[in-house]
Amino acid sequence: MICALASAVCFGTASVFQAVAARAAEPGTGSGVDPALLLRALRQWRYVVGLALDGLGFVLQILALRSIPIYAVGAALAASLAVTAVVAARMLHVRLSGTEWAAVGVVVAGLAMLGLSSGPEGESTGSTALKWAMLGIAVLILLVGALAGRLPDRSRALVLGLGAGSGFGVVEVSVRLIDTVALPEVLTNPALYALLVGGGTAFLLLTSALQRGSVTTATAGMVIGETIGPALVGVVWLGDRTREGLAWLAILGFAVAVAGALALARFGEPPADTDEKGEQPASPPGRGA
Repeated sequence: MICALASAVCFGTASVFQAVAARAAEPGTGSGVDPALLLRALRQWRYVVGLALDGLGFVLQILALRSIPIYAVGAALAASLAVTAVVAARMLHVRLSGTEWAAVGVVVAGLAMLGLSSGPEGESTGSTALKWAMLGIAVLILLVGALAGRLPDRSRALVLGLGAGSGFGVVEVSVRLIDTVALPEVLTNPALYALLVGGGTAFLLLTSALQRGSVTTATAGMVIGETIGPALVGVVWLGDRTREGLAWLAILGFAVAVAGALALARFGEPPADTDEKGEQPASPPGRGA
């Protein structure tokens, strides 16, 4: 669980850097998903720092997925929004309201319940059919994301967010489906390609969401996409379980952590009036962020 929480800290901090960089990148000519946006964002040093933190977070995520159930890791990663909120309050001078600080506390309480109730990860490495299914889902997410630019603004943000979250969810499941990294066996495992396609697609859709549309809506969709589906796969197909007699506490902790993260969804984007340094003047006294 420590690795999962450390991963959430990395991802949550990276989100602040990437959000500022994505908004500072030159906009494309279209309204949908723009692959070139990643290249433009890479010119921003904050985006590069964010990617480095994402890389460290991914390594920690893999370690966590090798020792605790997917549902616990997914909830911890969703809780990265609590980290984003706290970091945004410091770096962007965003003032959190009392309700938002309470949401951060709710996330922490949910994770504590999960930590107490989580059992060991399931011993199943998944069937061949499940590995191919993950690859198929990853490709489907890419296709749906490519069509998202034709949707109205509100629907586009939600689809991009769900797509990004689902892509990250594919990564979570695929890590568990890769039972060896030895060559050449790993190259014949469909889960490896599901991980690569799902992760790349998720980054593309998330970066597009950070620049266009309602990123609050997109971030909420991302939280749902990266938690519920992977948790079900872990329990139903990979044998993830809770400690004896504590299934109720795990379900409650999962629901509480995700609900708290959804309450903090607006921290998926920086304030609209940030300056070129990625900072925002402090709010007037008595006004919540």
